[in-house]
Amino acid sequence: MSTESTPNPVSGQTSDTRKPLGFGMTMLASAVGVIVAFAVLQFFGFLILMGMLVSIISSSGKSDTVLTGTDYAVELDLTGDITECMGTELQGLLSRGKTVSMEELTKAIDFAATDDRVCALYLHMGGGTLSWAQAEELMIALDDFDAECGKPIIAYGDAYSQPEYFLATKARTIGIHPAGMIDFRGIGGEVIFYKGLLDKLGVKMDLIRPASNDYKSAGEPYIRTDMSAANREQVRAYISDIWDYCIRVMADNRNNVLKAYHDEHVQPSDLLTVQKLNTLADNLTACLPDEAKAAWMVDTLCFEQDIMQLLKGNYGVKRIVTAQSYAADADYDEGDHGIAVIYAEGNVVSGKNEGMQTAVYGDDIAKALKDASEDDDVKAIVLRINSPGGAATASETMTHAVIEAKKKKPVVVSMSGVAASAGYEMACMANCIVAHPTTLTGSIGVFATIPEVSGLLRKHLGITTDTVQTNRSSTSLTVTRPLSSTARNMLQRNVESFYQTFIRRVAEGRHMTVEEVDKIARGRVWTGAQAKEIGLVDTLGDMMTALNIAAELAEVEIEDCHLVKYPKEKDLWAQIMDMYYEQDEEIKLRARLNAIIPFYSELEEWSRMEPLQARLPFILRIQ
Repeated sequence: MSTESTPNPVSGQTSDTRKPLGFGMTMLASAVGVIVAFAVLQFFGFLILMGMLVSIISSSGKSDTVLTGTDYAVELDLTGDITECMGTELQGLLSRGKTVSMEELTKAIDFAATDDRVCALYLHMGGGTLSWAQAEELMIALDDFDAECGKPIIAYGDAYSQPEYFLATKARTIGIHPAGMIDFRGIGGEVIFYKGLLDKLGVKMDLIRPASNDYKSAGEPYIRTDMSAANREQVRAYISDIWDYCIRVMADNRNNVLKAYHDEHVQPSDLLTVQKLNTLADNLTACLPDEAKAAWMVDTLCFEQDIMQLLKGNYGVKRIVTAQSYAADADYDEGDHGIAVIYAEGNVVSGKNEGMQTAVYGDDIAKALKDASEDDDVKAIVLRINSPGGAATASETMTHAVIEAKKKKPVVVSMSGVAASAGYEMACMANCIVAHPTTLTGSIGVFATIPEVSGLLRKHLGITTDTVQTNRSSTSLTVTRPLSSTARNMLQRNVESFYQTFIRRVAEGRHMTVEEVDKIARGRVWTGAQAKEIGLVDTLGDMMTALNIAAELAEVEIEDCHLVKYPKEKDLWAQIMDMYYEQDEEIKLRARLNAIIPFYSELEEWSRMEPLQARLPFILRIQ
């Protein structure tokens, strides 16, 4: 193409005869540049991520010398997040000790009892997420450990939550930092209410629940400013039941330790009673370290290095290994028969997990139940539940899957801290249900919440809407206008219908009449101990109790069994790709907002959930 310059007829100056790019071409070129730049950045970001993961994986690889030698203490570090199961291989690598599972902790305790290399167990407390039921699960394991080997259990923490102190009462020695604190004040239940905020924003909330579901209080924070009488009644009943049980156990455990190991220093009047502990809690006179020591709730005020010296000098400990490392190194003899273990932890949601977020995905649990029931190696299934409930459709999907799996093999449910509402529905059809006394369960009911935001849009944003419709109710289920009576009646029929389905499920699974179930349902929450008394739970116990029952129902010996975890874990590369494509920035932003705005997670969860819900109240703080 020629690029000659020609004289300008006006100025006489030469000019370029090439035509400038048009606006469209300029925009196209800019867009292509942005796309290319973005692709390059994404590519380099991917390479950086892969490099980090390779570094983590290589540095986390198990060394051949990790657990060589003898004379070590196994540390149960309870200062971080505590989950039910180990999770995926990638999650384990990325957590790097920040998260520990009940699966790892109980396995470490069990294996250490007969391991001659282990001199002691070290309970490291302070700031973790241990629940009452998880503390009880570990306490049962410690009971077995103590009975089997009599090795020392030592506890230490900068501070103790109430469930942590409950667990620490099994220890031969309880140490606390001189500037620490024991959170010993009894159990209180707190619910946060959003109605005042919604009123200011111009948002109105419709709560629709069955006429008999007065105890189904999950939607009340959006329509009330305080607790309803029914909700106050049920919360008072279950927190009192948990506290009465736990404080008796704490007194018994601590007195047994004082008599066995500190008898020369303890007078009969020093022994703890339920009344004495309640007085300490009422007056907050056991929170400070010196007060707790004076009350014989702890043995020593010291620093962690002093505890290390105690382990070394008194019990011959040469080094400390974490429960995670120890559990990974410990292997049970592989029995001939498999027992499938399926973990259902988190909010119940529909669909399947496409990333790494923790929730109970209905399709995933249903597939795991189906796969386990069709596995010839598996003789029974244990479903471990730690869920407050959630989406009604997912609940039905999983309950149906339990029914189908039970036709082929025994299904036993083991309840952790909470197995309520949708979490209870999936349990009710099992052959046997095992719970802790402190488990929160029941909440057999349903509700729907529908927001109406026209006031917010109009007053604060200047937005209005208009409609065109073919039928009277075409736009009746929109958040931009109030519910019509026709729409409300439809939703009321919906929740009533699901409630009847729910109680029929429970009646069939628990061998009760619908009328009997309705009397104890109505959305009411029960503790595991209360649930056993009214027939919603078969027996009280831990995960091992459930495994033993599963083996018995399958007519095999538990000693001849090995555990098979479902759903099957993806290979590491697939896990990495899932993590890469997940919305990392959204997750980080949510974490930042939750740190700044109290209860942001609950508000954010409400904004994403399906209308029809079978779940516990959003805020349930019982520590």
